[in-house]
Amino acid sequence: MIVWLLGFTSVIVISAISLTSIMVLWLRDQKLQKILLYLVSFSVGGLFGDAFLHLIPEAMEKSGFGPSVSLLIILGILSSFTIEKFLQWRHCHIPTSNEHPHSFAYMNLFGDAVHNLIDGLIVGGSYLASIPIGLSTTLAVIFHEIPQELGDFGVLVHGGFSKRKALWFNFLTALTAIIGAVIAFVLGATQEGFINLLLPFAAGNFIYIAGSDLIPELRKDEPNLKQATLQVASISLGVILMFLLLLLLS
Repeated sequence: MIVWLLGFTSVIVISAISLTSIMVLWLRDQKLQKILLYLVSFSVGGLFGDAFLHLIPEAMEKSGFGPSVSLLIILGILSSFTIEKFLQWRHCHIPTSNEHPHSFAYMNLFGDAVHNLIDGLIVGGSYLASIPIGLSTTLAVIFHEIPQELGDFGVLVHGGFSKRKALWFNFLTALTAIIGAVIAFVLGATQEGFINLLLPFAAGNFIYIAGSDLIPELRKDEPNLKQATLQVASISLGVILMFLLLLLLS
């Protein structure tokens, strides 16, 4: 029961993060973009750290590091790529503008709902593997959800939604994480070996998000030594936090 309680609490918190998009209403665009760049940097470290320090080692412990684990990591990477290509949606973390356009708002909502469903599936499955893995994965998801939800809110407003409607729809799509957690708990209880499949799959998703979506966001601006140094420091801080969690929770 404690695993179910922690899992559902985690996905509810993750869903509530969509409400942080209200920050867009009172932060000036230039200041918001600077904040987001460092949040994105931090989430890169958190996602890489969780994938390589928590999820993959746990998968290796359960199944051994053979071709099956490697193939499932690749499958996780390909699944994120497929969602982006077929749903015309991507993990964007900068509010839309004339200089930074996005795809159509309703398509973004649908893609976001699918992504949040997968997040819930990953978080629920991680708790079934172990509580420490569940906690670290929850933090990794939270790290990248904050800047992502801010970016998604900007997409909806730019696409013609009122700010109140954009906030509400953003929150509704976030609730699919709860559905994902339910699926994970049901399958984990009825399908033997489900967790062994999910852990490397989740690692592949995180590697793709950090490497394909987040790092390119950090490379868009003109080279700036101070900014680059702070971004590297933020990435390192995310990895260090995941390493400390490994020491504290093991």
